[in-house]
Amino acid sequence: MTQEIPSTEPQLTGVRNFRDVGGLPTVDGRRVRHGVLFRSGHLAHATAEDAAFLDSLGLHTVFDFRNAADQKLEGPDVSLPGVRNVNLPLSDPADGAEFWKMVRDGDLDQLRAILAGGQGADRMITSYRMIVKERTAEHSQVLRALAEDSVPALMHCAAGKDRAGLSVAVTLLAVGVERDAIVEDYLKSNAKHRRYKVRRSGSSPDAYSPEVMELLSPLFDAREEYLAAAFDTVEETWGGVDAYLEQGLGLAPAHRERLRERLLD
Repeated sequence: MTQEIPSTEPQLTGVRNFRDVGGLPTVDGRRVRHGVLFRSGHLAHATAEDAAFLDSLGLHTVFDFRNAADQKLEGPDVSLPGVRNVNLPLSDPADGAEFWKMVRDGDLDQLRAILAGGQGADRMITSYRMIVKERTAEHSQVLRALAEDSVPALMHCAAGKDRAGLSVAVTLLAVGVERDAIVEDYLKSNAKHRRYKVRRSGSSPDAYSPEVMELLSPLFDAREEYLAAAFDTVEETWGGVDAYLEQGLGLAPAHRERLRERLLD
């Protein structure tokens, strides 16, 4: 029996952007069940109290969408007794060690060169489109696992907004959650207490100057235009959600029905 999650969101100390996606409405009048699908940033810095709370959720599986560079930077997830950990690296929207080194260490001129004039947002949109088109095997694996036995489940990446956000969005599409509700949940990652902490080298005020933070903001924002690009890619590539799920992800109607049984009230 999974814990019934209170309506007041827990304030975890070392885990950013945690939330239960329960309660979201479907197009046919049902709702996502509380206590079966969670999302967050990475668990590498979870405190003992955070880990005790996560343990109380009765999790079956933690899906970690970080890549090796993320794990080297932040560390491995804390160990939760009896929980299956599945690492499925997805493309980082700011993929590439050199790019992230520039984000952390670059001076203002270097950041302008790679991010100014809409380059940062363009990079994010391109990545969201690519993840939808090229990571069908990973998303198929997640949905099949959820349909079979992997709930309650927690999905996370580094910040819990892009790779985890897309994987949660795909899951919610598969069970028929209203598009507007998916977007609304995605945008919750912009709340101040949920946002990923930007780490820059150096202690000078210039390292976090208003212009620097403005240049970096597209990388750390959850923007409706990013998720819209992912939805558009589904339409443009497969012609709609049903075809995407069946042809792109190989999800038969029986899989979708089992998924709905697992996740919906």
